[in-house]
Amino acid sequence: MENVLRPLIVIGSSVALTLAIGWATDRLLGKADERDRDTPLWGLLRRGRIPYQLVLCAALLRGSYDQAKLLEQHQAGIGRALTLVLIGSAAWLVIRIAGAVVETSYSRYARVHRDAARVRRVRTQVELIMRVVSAIVIVVAIASMLLTFPAMRAAGASLLASAGILGIVAGVAAQSTLSNMFAGLQIAFGDMVRIGDTVVVDGEWGTVEEITLTFLTVRTWDERRITMPVSYFTSNPFENWSRGTPQMTGIVYWHLDHSAPIEAMREKLRDILRQSPAWDGRAHGLQVTDSTPNTIQVRALMTAKDADDIWTVRVTVREEMITWLCAEHPYALPRVNTAEAVPAPHSPRVPSQDGFRRRAYETPGTGKG
Repeated sequence: MENVLRPLIVIGSSVALTLAIGWATDRLLGKADERDRDTPLWGLLRRGRIPYQLVLCAALLRGSYDQAKLLEQHQAGIGRALTLVLIGSAAWLVIRIAGAVVETSYSRYARVHRDAARVRRVRTQVELIMRVVSAIVIVVAIASMLLTFPAMRAAGASLLASAGILGIVAGVAAQSTLSNMFAGLQIAFGDMVRIGDTVVVDGEWGTVEEITLTFLTVRTWDERRITMPVSYFTSNPFENWSRGTPQMTGIVYWHLDHSAPIEAMREKLRDILRQSPAWDGRAHGLQVTDSTPNTIQVRALMTAKDADDIWTVRVTVREEMITWLCAEHPYALPRVNTAEAVPAPHSPRVPSQDGFRRRAYETPGTGKG
């Protein structure tokens, strides 16, 4: 009877104590979260409930399993398995705690600072730092697991002690991967591009949606995702419309007839911009920028507070100006002037070699002009 009750008491007590401590901790964090709504730390820490309970349960079972007298012939293997679970769950818990602290710090920073560009820069740095911390914790956890095996203890020690040699070998074998990782760190701390920036890459206009240590994702205006290695942004030129101030200047071109009412178009442009909420009111203008034998090129200039608004202003001005010209000044639209030549009396029209028609006169009876 003792052989049955002892394992049940030891294992049941460990599980029950784990659940009780986990429930009590969760309740304390919940009350702290309700009391301090401005700090998301307590609510984020509650996400680590599962790894926290695994750590407690593995630690309690590892310390009390000898008293259970269960499967004594496999006691060493069970103890090592519990140690592995303890190390893995501890690494999981550390990552969750670090993520909660970093996210809380970023939230406080975002509330205090109103500069959107600076907030996006900090967000990019925070996410990349979190990825680096997670990678370090995972590597240390794996090395610690290897050290628990006598046969792998030398390998685990070598993994920690010969990091320089492994780094050289990895650098030779994975130059592309490492270059992307260093490029990711350079982007994060060099403030080249940030999450939320509007960029033009390889002829595609979009918004930076995600930045990792190895790749960057750009969401285009038509909701496609372009994934590129981060090393591309450190070795190739690209347009960042959000760097510095997000204010932008846009232009619209029309090709019109020489008789187009330029002064009336200036007044109409002013009226269109005043009715457009996307125009920021900084500047506008309309000029004739080029002339050809058939048309003139008219350029309208307008400003907006960011890339999205400048797009809205440009398409609005282009559409409403064309509609107004068609309705009020149709003569201003480009056209090709054509007229049929009037032949001389009793003289047929003979086509010339260059495609135009000319007048021909022939002397009756001779066939000569």
